[in-house]
Amino acid sequence: MARTKLNPEFPITVDGDPYVWRLQRQPQWSSDAAEWRGMAIAVRHVEGQREAVVEFPPGPQRRYGAPQLQPSHIPTDLVARAISSAIAAGWEPLSRGKTVAIVVDAEGR
Repeated sequence: MARTKLNPEFPITVDGDPYVWRLQRQPQWSSDAAEWRGMAIAVRHVEGQREAVVEFPPGPQRRYGAPQLQPSHIPTDLVARAISSAIAAGWEPLSRGKTVAIVVDAEGR
C-alpha cells in the first residue's frame, strides 16, 4: 500500500513560470514568542531547488475544536500574490542557497 504525503504540493503558475507550493505551518500559538502566529506556505520553482517560506500575519484565533486549515481552502490568487511579493522582495527562485523567509500582509503583498 502506498504511503500518502503529509504535506502535498500544489502546482501554480505565476507570470508564466511554474511553481509548486505546500502548507508549511498551520496558524498556531507559539510558546517561543508567546504570541499567535499565522500560516506559512513553502514555495519553490519547479526547476529550482531554493525555497521561500512566506509567512502571513495571524488572523483571528480559531475556536477550540474547529477543523484545521486545509490547503484547498487557501485561494490560489492569494498564493500567486505571495509568490510575486517574494520575488519582488529579492527571492531568486532559480538560484541556490538557504531557504528565504518572507513576511507578507493578509492579502499576500
